[in-house]
Amino acid sequence: MTRRIPHPDRRTVLASLAATAGLGTVPLRAADAPPLTRPIPATGERVPVVGMGTWITFNVGDDQGLRDRRLEVLRTFFELGGRVVDSSPMYGTAEDVIGYCLSRLPADVPLFSATKVWTWWQNNGPEQMAESRRLWGVERFDAMQIHNLLNWEGHLETLLADKQAGRVRLIGITTSHGSRHAEMERIMASRPVDLVQFTYNIVDREAERRLLPLAAERGLGVIVNRPFRQKQLFEMFARHKLPGWAGEIGCANWAQFFLKFVISHPAVTCAIPATSRVDHMRENMGALHGPLPDPAMRKRMVDYVENL
Repeated sequence: MTRRIPHPDRRTVLASLAATAGLGTVPLRAADAPPLTRPIPATGERVPVVGMGTWITFNVGDDQGLRDRRLEVLRTFFELGGRVVDSSPMYGTAEDVIGYCLSRLPADVPLFSATKVWTWWQNNGPEQMAESRRLWGVERFDAMQIHNLLNWEGHLETLLADKQAGRVRLIGITTSHGSRHAEMERIMASRPVDLVQFTYNIVDREAERRLLPLAAERGLGVIVNRPFRQKQLFEMFARHKLPGWAGEIGCANWAQFFLKFVISHPAVTCAIPATSRVDHMRENMGALHGPLPDPAMRKRMVDYVENL
C-alpha cells in the first residue's frame, strides 16, 4: 500500500475546509460487507475489483468548488471500499487534484496508487515521475505504467531499475481504445512486467481473444480502462430498462450491469471507471458486492445488449 507523505497542517486544513465548504471530518467507515477482491498475481495482494480512473473527471484546474466536489467523490470511493486510483501526467491537472484531495483525507486511507510515465524521452522519465510523487504526496507509487506504450523500451529499462531500487512496487504498460493489441501482446509475452492496462467492456470485447488469456497465462494483473466506453454505453443503452434477471447478479442499475460484466472475467484484476459525481460513484461501487455472472450469464448479458 502507498506510504503517504504526512501533511503538516492536516487538522488545520480539515477544520478550515469544513468551515468554508461544509465538508465533514467524520472518519471513513468500511462498507457493511467486504468488497469483492482479486489478487495481483505478482504479489498475491488483493485489491477491490472496482477502482477509480481520473481521465477528464479530475482535470478541473484551480477551481475550488470543483476540487472540493472531487474530494467528496474520492472520500466516497474510499468509504465504500475502494483502493486503486489511476491517473497520468497526460490528464491535465488530475494528479494535482488527486494530491489536493488526499491531503484532506485521513492519512490511513487504503490507497493503491497507480500512475504513468508519459514522455517521448527516456531521460525525462525520472523527473516526470518525481513530479507525480510530489503532486500526489506519496513516497513511491504502487504501480507505475508506461502510458500508451510511448517509448516503452526506454521507460521499461528505467522502471526495472526503479523497481529494483524500491522506488516503485509494480510496473506495467497501457493502451486504450482497443489499439496496439499486437504490440502489447508481444511485450506481455516477452518482457518482465507485472501489470497491463487496456480497454474492455461489454461491446468492446477484442481483448477476450488474446490479451486476457495471455495475461492469465503469464500471471499478469489486468486493469481495465473505459469500462463504460467513456459514457457511450449509457448513451447507447440507458434509455432501455434493465432486464428483470439483472437482479440475479445484484445489479440495480446499468453502471453495475456494465461493471459486473467486466470484473466477472477471471483474468481481470480491477476496472477503473471515472466519474465526477458522488451519486455515480455510489452506483459504481455497488458492483463490489453480490454475485458475479458466470459464463452463461455473461453470454446472456451480451446477447441482451446486442439485441436492444
